[in-house]
Amino acid sequence: MIRKILFAMGVFVFLGGCSLAPKYQQPQAPIPDAWPQGEAYKNTQALSGVPTARELNWQDFFTDQKLKKIVETALNNNRDLRIAALNVEKARAQYGIQRAELLPALDASGAWTKQRRSNDLIEPGDPRTVEQYSADLGIASWEVDFFGRLRSLKDQALEEYMATEEARRSAQIMLISEVARAWLTLAADRENLKLARSTLESQQTSYDLILKSCQFGLSTEIDLRRAQTQVDAARRDVHHYTQIEAQDQNALNLLAGAPVPEEMLPDDLSSVAPAQEISSGLSSETLLNRPDIVAAEHRLKGAYAYIGAARAAFFPRISLATSLGTASDELSGLFG
Repeated sequence: MIRKILFAMGVFVFLGGCSLAPKYQQPQAPIPDAWPQGEAYKNTQALSGVPTARELNWQDFFTDQKLKKIVETALNNNRDLRIAALNVEKARAQYGIQRAELLPALDASGAWTKQRRSNDLIEPGDPRTVEQYSADLGIASWEVDFFGRLRSLKDQALEEYMATEEARRSAQIMLISEVARAWLTLAADRENLKLARSTLESQQTSYDLILKSCQFGLSTEIDLRRAQTQVDAARRDVHHYTQIEAQDQNALNLLAGAPVPEEMLPDDLSSVAPAQEISSGLSSETLLNRPDIVAAEHRLKGAYAYIGAARAAFFPRISLATSLGTASDELSGLFG
């Protein structure tokens, strides 16, 4: 009876093991739980019928079809986002490798040998050619995770994988926001360029009138030079906004990962469809859903798990090894 109890306890310890990692407790965020009081916070409550930022995805928030297509192009072609996605695949593969360390690694092998012996080395009547078949199955080395070292490393790899996934999501959100910002900036600068060109035409017309007046003696040289200064300033603004527009378009092409067709670019701000209205009443708990905050929490949990692995390294490691095989001089009798 005592042997059975000891055997059951050994099996329980063998299967369950233990963990030396400290218990994780979520740190308290240094943010208030309620809205501040004052004149600026009277209309900050959530509006009925208006969705919050958490309830909207980017397809619903942006209503302009041109902007949506450019964002989709950026999500498919942006190099930085591809690197972030590959990092997620790398972390997931590393987690799979670490998780596999908990299971025994089986090693199977088979062999067939055929030997032709010399007549001087065999007895009369024995065959000169000898064949031998063998098959082996075993466990090279399986560490019994009594103190939770492997489990802690597995948990640490899992948290790192989840943190990398949140980093990819953060890069995706940042890419979408940067594409929208660059697209709207281009629309604003194109409108400024139109205004600068209109101002140049107006100043040039005014200069021509003053020039004719000066030729007939109705205006002075000072009036003419003052008008010329205004024309030069307007021409400078046209060149400035022309350069800014080209820079905005190059930045948008870089974010999109491909040249954006001209028909997909905005003419000015008046041609841009406004974004979906969202409610301004948000709880401070919304910060806990930010990808960078979630990724930092996963890395903190991974650090806790790594502490457990470091503590377990002070204790001895117990590994099991075994091998089972069979051999025969005939293939049909190998497993007989």
